[in-house]
Amino acid sequence: MPSTADTSPTLGKMLLRGIVRRCPHCGNRHAFFTKWFVRRERCAGCGLRWERNYEGFMLGAMAVSFITTGEALLITMLIGVVSTYPEVPLVPVLGSTVAVTVLVGVFGYPISYTLWQAVDLYLRPVSEDDGEMHARTILSDAPQQAAEAEGEGQGEGR
Repeated sequence: MPSTADTSPTLGKMLLRGIVRRCPHCGNRHAFFTKWFVRRERCAGCGLRWERNYEGFMLGAMAVSFITTGEALLITMLIGVVSTYPEVPLVPVLGSTVAVTVLVGVFGYPISYTLWQAVDLYLRPVSEDDGEMHARTILSDAPQQAAEAEGEGQGEGR
């Protein structure tokens, strides 16, 4: 059986999956987020842990969010200044810059985390310490265990 590191996708594929909020490792579309801002601790598809047992994951994800929001701010301001030069209307340019920055900052939150997960997976491939295989068996056994528990509950009432 090949190791998980051997079956990891390429960096480009993982980054594309991260941009669309999928698990960078398995590509599951319901990977870490149940709603736009509500996340799970593990991927629903492969069981990969969100933070992968080390401190600093959130710092990297916040850095990605900060960089993408800053880029949106600079690009919006540049477009506003270049398109209205030489008489730059300050209020409309600043208003549109603030609006774009807030939208990218708020709605780009989950995307920045899955993007960072992709970079992190590229730099530190999945290992046994991530508990992926254990989580996969837990996730696959959960429906069977629920059915068994339901069957036991019905037997007690008789």
